[in-house]
Amino acid sequence: MSLSIKEKNEELEKLKEGYNKLQKEYGAKELDSIYYGGDIDSPNICFVFMNPTGKNIASEKSWKGRKSPWIGTKNIWKLFNKIDLLSNDTYNKILEKKSKDWDYEFSDYVYSEIKQNKVFITNLGKCTQIDARPLPDDVLKQYLDLLFVEIDIIKPKVIVTFGNQVSSIILNERISVSENRKTSYNLKIKNDTYKVFPVYYPVGNGIFNIDKSIEDIKWIIKNEELKMEKL
Repeated sequence: MSLSIKEKNEELEKLKEGYNKLQKEYGAKELDSIYYGGDIDSPNICFVFMNPTGKNIASEKSWKGRKSPWIGTKNIWKLFNKIDLLSNDTYNKILEKKSKDWDYEFSDYVYSEIKQNKVFITNLGKCTQIDARPLPDDVLKQYLDLLFVEIDIIKPKVIVTFGNQVSSIILNERISVSENRKTSYNLKIKNDTYKVFPVYYPVGNGIFNIDKSIEDIKWIIKNEELKMEKL
């Protein structure tokens, strides 16, 4: 029996207790966890990144708005714009803003468009770090069961995992993105099987691979015949 949107929201809210507990153990004590954002009603794509950093201004404890990925940042939104999941108008507004200029209203505005385009954005690890230091596998694995519950609630059509580490942990096998471009793997969660596509990590140290990420995600959208709002 499928859950209503209200029930899905309630189930997702329950996961935050676990995320917050792990933040205290593995994250920066002065920052909050960053959770997820976008469409929770069988989105076309669930994008899974690594873990948030303090560059996301929503991680500040004084921030009372949504605590979704990439708030107050710029680089990642180029990817969403180039794959036609964020309008030129919204992307240009992001480019014009300094991090501190993001407010609750603008954050909701950006994510309303992400939701409209049937996209869900999340991280494997929700433990916010001050900087972009790499997390060891054993820390990210602490979040795996919670992520699988998250996926089971939203039931995406396709999952895109960013980078070798995240892809390998989620699929429980060694994944080299460079050797597996435009290749899907099956992920079984309870009674459902999801197609997972590993792609290059497109920001931070991986910014030089963003064009490859864009190319591969466009290919996934086309070949999986995912009907996006702005395509």
